[in-house]
Amino acid sequence: MSRVLAIANQKGGVGKTTTSVNLAASLAATKRLTMLIDLDPQGNATMGSGVDKRRLNRSSYDVLMGECGIEDALVRDVAAGYHLLPANADLTGAEVGLLEELGRELRLRHALEQLRERYAYVIIDCPPSLNMLTVNALVAADAVVIPTQCEYFALEGLSALLETIDKIRRFLNPPLKVEGLLRTMFDPRNNLANDVSRQLLEHFGDKVYRTIIPRNVRLAEAPSHGLPALIYDKSSTGAMAYLALAGEMLRREEASAA
Repeated sequence: MSRVLAIANQKGGVGKTTTSVNLAASLAATKRLTMLIDLDPQGNATMGSGVDKRRLNRSSYDVLMGECGIEDALVRDVAAGYHLLPANADLTGAEVGLLEELGRELRLRHALEQLRERYAYVIIDCPPSLNMLTVNALVAADAVVIPTQCEYFALEGLSALLETIDKIRRFLNPPLKVEGLLRTMFDPRNNLANDVSRQLLEHFGDKVYRTIIPRNVRLAEAPSHGLPALIYDKSSTGAMAYLALAGEMLRREEASAA
């Protein structure tokens, strides 16, 4: 059964794109056909996958505007083994272009309908804001993975995102759920990080993934080489953490199915 996961948090710099790219690579490494959708006009997931965002013929913008189907825009030869729906700055125009369109919140869901069952996982990298692009991702998704740093302001932003998810659930996508909260860029030597981590566990319980993504130089270096950490340095703690996250997600899914 196919699963569509939106990687979302309106706060920037929490590791959304790093999580999207490395989770897609880790799932692909388990021999599960995976698609990564870049829905951020910055195109960082596209560049981090080794695809030049400045040389795209088709992108997620064209798909949202109904100018082509996903298959026409897919890049299938990504080094990490997943398929990529790329993005660039053109996507900024989708915000304006969709304003007067009927069913604008449903564009991505409808585009995915015909081919989502071919994929075990579809990962959507959302922009760092609660705009129409993020709404399209949440309406298309089965569940949301929320990367969050263990710091005070990250907790503040989390409540706003949860309110948005609740609204999307009530009005546009009733089955939508929070798949899990992922602690990213974690430094166990930091007392505040440990305190916030405890608060997340107390408040969200088993919704918080056991896997913790550490601060890791290799994770930070990999995008500049157009590679996920798993390809750039598979022995790094960052790469191993995302492999562990993929394993935890698969085990959760198996337990849920059972």
